[in-house]
Amino acid sequence: MIVREGKLNGIKLIEPAVFADNRGFFVESYNAERYAEHDITMTFIQDNHSLSVESGVIRGLHYQLNPCGQTKLVRVTAGAIYDVVVDIRQGSPTFGKWEGFELSVENKHQLLVPVGFAHGFCTLVPNTEVQYKVDNLYSPEHDRGIAWDDPAIGIAWPISEAILSQKDARNPVLAEAELNFEYE
Repeated sequence: MIVREGKLNGIKLIEPAVFADNRGFFVESYNAERYAEHDITMTFIQDNHSLSVESGVIRGLHYQLNPCGQTKLVRVTAGAIYDVVVDIRQGSPTFGKWEGFELSVENKHQLLVPVGFAHGFCTLVPNTEVQYKVDNLYSPEHDRGIAWDDPAIGIAWPISEAILSQKDARNPVLAEAELNFEYE
């Protein structure tokens, strides 16, 4: 397993060991001991799974306010996504900056998104399935979002038109979003 640090402090791109032969492949999608060797030590308590039937679907940018903030471990089990994180930790030298990663069923990469980052993704092909572990339960009262196309953030999405949920279409820009994360 190879773990690469992202440009934004706390983000980790994980390349798990893949054992392939003529039958297919095997990969450990999570192993607490192996991940702890790379300082990934949270306890995941909920798994989520989404299917997007069209390319160009954007889900996000999502986060939960503290005390219900979530660390996410994201992977793709069918298709491909452009996965984006935005630093929303007040006082961070990279506040409002973003970073993007391609995750796909082919590359089998995973992305660790810690508390204090908004997260979203864009599907690159139809019938894309995303699965992610979280270390805190979903809390509707703490659920928040930021506009996917906030010009102050300037994410270079790989699409010209987005397919959004009604909820995501109403997300505020970062300057108007409710935040309670502090950089440490």
